[in-house]
Amino acid sequence: MGELITVEDPDDPRLHDYTGLTDVELRRRREPAEGLFIAEGEKVIRRAGEAGYAMRSMLLSAKWVDTMRDVIDEAPAPVYVVDPALAEQVTGYHVHRGALASMQRKPLPTAADLLRTARRVAVMESVNDHTNIGAIFRSAAALGMDAVLLSPDCADPLYRRSVKVSMGAVFSVPYARPDTWPGGLEAVREAGFTLLALTPDERAKALDEAAPHRMDRVALMLGAEGDGLSRRALAAADEWVRIPMSHGVDSLNVGAAAAVAFYAVVTGRPEV
Repeated sequence: MGELITVEDPDDPRLHDYTGLTDVELRRRREPAEGLFIAEGEKVIRRAGEAGYAMRSMLLSAKWVDTMRDVIDEAPAPVYVVDPALAEQVTGYHVHRGALASMQRKPLPTAADLLRTARRVAVMESVNDHTNIGAIFRSAAALGMDAVLLSPDCADPLYRRSVKVSMGAVFSVPYARPDTWPGGLEAVREAGFTLLALTPDERAKALDEAAPHRMDRVALMLGAEGDGLSRRALAAADEWVRIPMSHGVDSLNVGAAAAVAFYAVVTGRPEV
């Protein structure tokens, strides 16, 4: 059973996991190094626990204690109850959802392990915006993608913003980071996948024409907002595919494009 502890000092060392949550660079360094991530809000905290992540502690305002009582009772972790103003001092922002949890990261599977059983895989290159990462994971979970591969310079799916935007979907879709890039793409091909590079280039084949849902195993490659896939990643693809555009629009946000393309990969013709 979690122990309820009232904390009144923002410098209390027991709140270390929650300090400076708005300092992106600090958290990018700290969280993976210390083996933790922050789950925000009741639904996300519950989903993290259901996905098997161990809780290190919780930070709650008093009015959230009753709502989270069953989680508190089940988690063998301390629960720090604080005034909302103190929570803002510690974290650097107003904690609207009133509940934060520090969760223990799990070791990532290898790319080879994921590819062994997957049939529909999203491959992200240099997607370093946390909002886009969260949106893509949410679409991947909702539309039935089996796994995600991330290039080494992609943003952390377990960063607080990514987790929040995904509504905890980052816990539902397994992901890994290949050891080399773009060399790791060859291992994807060797595992039996057709590598499809999503690009607005007019030379690319329309998704409807490519019919990825009829392919046995598909790895859909997505690039960063603006720049898209690198030349080396495009060169490594088996085929380039695109989402047909109308009304003079040249492309979609990568999060929106991913959702349309995942639908085409899993079930058939995309609606655009």
